Amino acid sequence: MTRVGILGYGNLGKGVELAIRQNADMELVGVFTRRDPATVTIATEGVPVRSVAELDEGTATDVDVLIICGGSATDLPVQTPKYAGKYNVVDSFDTHARIPEHFANVDAAAKEAGKTALISCGWDPGLFSLNRLYANCILPEGSDYTFWGKGVSQGHSDALRRIPGVADAKQYTIPVPEALEAVRAGQNPELTTREKHTRQCFVVLEEGADPAAVTEQIVNMPNYFDEYDVEVNFISQEELNANHSGLPHGGFVVRSGATAGGMNCTIEYSLKLDSNPEFTACVLVAYARAVARLSAEGNTGCKTVFDIAPAYLSAQPADFLRAHML
Repeated sequence: MTRVGILGYGNLGKGVELAIRQNADMELVGVFTRRDPATVTIATEGVPVRSVAELDEGTATDVDVLIICGGSATDLPVQTPKYAGKYNVVDSFDTHARIPEHFANVDAAAKEAGKTALISCGWDPGLFSLNRLYANCILPEGSDYTFWGKGVSQGHSDALRRIPGVADAKQYTIPVPEALEAVRAGQNPELTTREKHTRQCFVVLEEGADPAAVTEQIVNMPNYFDEYDVEVNFISQEELNANHSGLPHGGFVVRSGATAGGMNCTIEYSLKLDSNPEFTACVLVAYARAVARLSAEGNTGCKTVFDIAPAYLSAQPADFLRAHML
């Protein structure tokens, strides 16, 4: 039985709680929070809500693996190295450009403490990363393409909500159909950022806000919208709540290449998710099982999904996997 703790109880933490309940070989032993534990209610009966002070003091000895559910921008760069110095940990750090830096920090902490850590676990980075690697190994001559959506980008939605005059907002990332079809057809197109995705925004304005001024800020926002074709829709809070309250997402990873004999091949992996955080949570929980097994074997330090053998994810024994899944 792998005993799991959850740090943080937002959408991702709630998804982890649900995912653990689906796995008979895993036990949720606590949800850790910086808030007053008495004010936090979780769905799983009998599981305590505990103070993060236990983690800080290193006294949560009943936790085999801690799943850290903070945000990549500010939380995980601090939390994961800190707690990797005390516990086996898993996180979903998804700022791709900073993964090497984050890995080095977590690896140093985990090795010093003799703990096992896994970072950047989810679907991208995570499952999509694995499929990019497998496809590159199989077709060394070719091109990679990753398309996200249609789905809600939580980071871009947050960026919209920070604009003065915006009361609430959701942003959808949408693949350009013509680009996706050209890739699937094996045309190996060279695509710019603008040619691969569009951004669709649904915005609730504060009273008295100027729609033109808000639109101008959105379409010219660097690192978020300025490199894309952007559609801005102003709607009421009621309409946003009724039609845009979910967190769907998904996407496609495609490798287009050729064999040594010149035969064209396309490898595609896709996901369509009603709930991005709930699916990501399922991935985290499967990899928490792997981290517990690696720790039991004495395999310490920081890992990524590239370092985990698939059999370590499964609750089934190796002979079952060979008989039924190979």
